[in-house]
Amino acid sequence: MSPILTALATATLTFAATNIDDIFVLTLFFSQTSRGFRTAHIVAGQYLGFSALVAISLVGFLGGRILPRTWVGLLGFVPILVGIRRWIHRHDPGVHVKASGTASTTAVAAVTFANGGDNIGVYAPLFASSDATRLTVALLTFYVLLAIWCFVGYAITHHPAIGRVLARYGHIVVPFILVGLGIYIIVDGGTFKLLKF
Repeated sequence: MSPILTALATATLTFAATNIDDIFVLTLFFSQTSRGFRTAHIVAGQYLGFSALVAISLVGFLGGRILPRTWVGLLGFVPILVGIRRWIHRHDPGVHVKASGTASTTAVAAVTFANGGDNIGVYAPLFASSDATRLTVALLTFYVLLAIWCFVGYAITHHPAIGRVLARYGHIVVPFILVGLGIYIIVDGGTFKLLKF
């Protein structure tokens, strides 16, 4: 197999292994488009959060880590706060928890970044072992696959059967999922050490 094809296969497997849970998170966000999250903001936030993970991985393999994992875990409070806010307004169908485009994009980016803490540990050594060509192939592959991930998350949300379930029960379930995701991010990052719990 040629070095380019090897780099492509490696990047594809690496991306899939480190981002499989993002399909679920993206589906969750796309199901909330009537409550302040717009498709463009979700995609932009996903790319922004993922780009931050890639940037830290690139810096990380050059010699230093910008943010300790425990500090990244603090971003777990973002989905918790969003989930609590949505829970407060769940009973009033006339009240939608609207967010500006910037706030929606930032929230998605923060969740993507916090949920991808493990990505840095995988991407940094992959990048470190790559020459310029293989690194370029890996980065291009990652960003193409990220677009596919966004499309799949959107398509799942708009599947007739899934769409009906999300429309009927999403406002009840989503707050719990967001809070659970936030707690997982905090626990997984070892952030409780910072909070002295």
